[in-house]
Amino acid sequence: MAASSMLAILRLFEKKVFMRAGSSCFSAAAVVCLGVSSAWAAESGRDGQPLLYSAQGALSHAMQTPSVVKRTETAPGKQAAFTRDGRTVSQPSVVKKPEMVNAEKAAAAYIHHMGLRRRPYSNYPDQEFGVFGENGRELLERVNIPLHEGDPLNNDGPPLPRPEAILQKMHWNEWLRERGVAFMLDNTNEFAGAITSPTKGLGLKQGSSNAGQYSLENDIDWNKLAGIRGFQTHIIGVGRYGIPASRMFGDNVNPSQEIYGGGGNVVFHLIHFYGEETLWGGRLNIAAGRMSTNTDFANSPIYCNFMNNAFCGNPKAVTDTYTRSSYPGTSWGARVRGRPTDSTYIQVGIYFPERGIYGVQENRTGFKFNGANISGVLTPIEIGWEPEFGKAKLPGHYKFGFAPDTSDHYLGVYNPPNRRNAWRTRMTVPNCPTCQGVGDEVPGTGIRRNFNWGLWFLADQMIMKNKTADTLEGGLVAFFDAYWNKADTAMRGKLYAFGLVDTGFWAARPLDTVGISFSYTGSSRYTRDAQRFQIAHGMVPAAGSAYYQSGGAPLMWGSYGEQRWGGTFEATYRIHVMRGVTFAPDFQYFFNPGMQRVLKDAAMLGFKSHIQLF
Repeated sequence: MAASSMLAILRLFEKKVFMRAGSSCFSAAAVVCLGVSSAWAAESGRDGQPLLYSAQGALSHAMQTPSVVKRTETAPGKQAAFTRDGRTVSQPSVVKKPEMVNAEKAAAAYIHHMGLRRRPYSNYPDQEFGVFGENGRELLERVNIPLHEGDPLNNDGPPLPRPEAILQKMHWNEWLRERGVAFMLDNTNEFAGAITSPTKGLGLKQGSSNAGQYSLENDIDWNKLAGIRGFQTHIIGVGRYGIPASRMFGDNVNPSQEIYGGGGNVVFHLIHFYGEETLWGGRLNIAAGRMSTNTDFANSPIYCNFMNNAFCGNPKAVTDTYTRSSYPGTSWGARVRGRPTDSTYIQVGIYFPERGIYGVQENRTGFKFNGANISGVLTPIEIGWEPEFGKAKLPGHYKFGFAPDTSDHYLGVYNPPNRRNAWRTRMTVPNCPTCQGVGDEVPGTGIRRNFNWGLWFLADQMIMKNKTADTLEGGLVAFFDAYWNKADTAMRGKLYAFGLVDTGFWAARPLDTVGISFSYTGSSRYTRDAQRFQIAHGMVPAAGSAYYQSGGAPLMWGSYGEQRWGGTFEATYRIHVMRGVTFAPDFQYFFNPGMQRVLKDAAMLGFKSHIQLF
């Protein structure tokens, strides 16, 4: 009864039902929100008198009659007095008639009065992640949807994304939303420029660049549109532009701007094209279609408070292989998520990786559906625990996952050819003026390995809430990430990251967010062994050599020296400019850019902006 009452409140008050002072009886909405049927609302009272209510709902008819409740106005604007048989009815037994109360606040008050817990759409605070995020971000938050967040009365799925937008309520869009069809259009732009000079003699330079994307998202609730309970579909396409500025000083590991590449240099590149079914009040969710693996696995909406690609939108080590597709790359797949309890989930998937998902040669537009480049099978699994600690119910998210796959992998080759051309993956010492042992094979290369894996542990925990009028769920969140790759095919053997994100810390700017983060990336031992061999055989020309005038790098993975470890530090302050617009000045510092000690540390300044049009 309590669950259905809460859902009825939210459904009715979402339509901005108001109770007005001066009416002789309470509205049907007020009746339903206390847990009684609309039929009772029709019989709102006898002799024009209002129904009485207890904390459990409307009192029975036996209690309503034959002792008729009389209503007396003591004075204009004052609380009415209620009596039965000459006796004053106690205050808890009646519903107070509010003065033009905001519907949403009234709903929350009723829920609190009935002792129900008001559960958010996502365990993540909306002010930090659900309201200002890029298109598609709310879909990945669904891994954190509590049980019963769908509608148990009609077995419907979770609500469609509705981010804060400049054009919040256009008539045509509202008309479509009422029928279960949502459209969203946004732009994310990232600018960064180096404020330090690069290593000399290697053809590197100090510069700046701009990167970004516009995105169109369409979500359809087919229960509203056609009566198909629990079924929703999602389509997202983007247009992308620009490159990360960190490439200019030699970094090839942690791009300074995450939102670049993979868009095919076309007006519209299709990314997501899939459907999902929610069953048993949210206890089971099934999705299938054209999907990005890492939208559901090894992900968190916290990460893209930042701009560096070390962990926005996933820990970067995830993408060391094309088989674990990351936005905007997708492949055919299916995922099943179950929730044994309110605070735990387990999800498994099966995906069919495709060579060339990020390239323009094989998948330029995203509309290549024939599967000709499928190279194997990926079967990730993730287990999550999402507790709430203390009286303040501080939310946390703890995730552990493993992703094996059966595709072909070769050391030093990100996008391998088919097996007929596997000989091309064999690297040898070239015939160059400084090389010794021309034709000798670089160790570890040219060997096909058709089993690969990634392993991860992700955690975030709110450690303090900042309760202001506008950010009831804002607070200070700490996070930690760890990701490991199978060493014989990866450049990044491991990645660790940690940071803090705080929203609502400043009462005068309750919707602003501040964040700091640090990442550490270590190379795999196979990469180090191969690069040491290349250096020992004279494959690295001296600084200032004509070789570098072409802008090339001589070693495996496009490096100038042996890759060992590198790190990034980032500090950002996201300003909520106006409805639908945020602007975040950003500072980044690179330790050993590209995990290469031969390169100077570098510092950058820039900004990240996001505009949600509708």
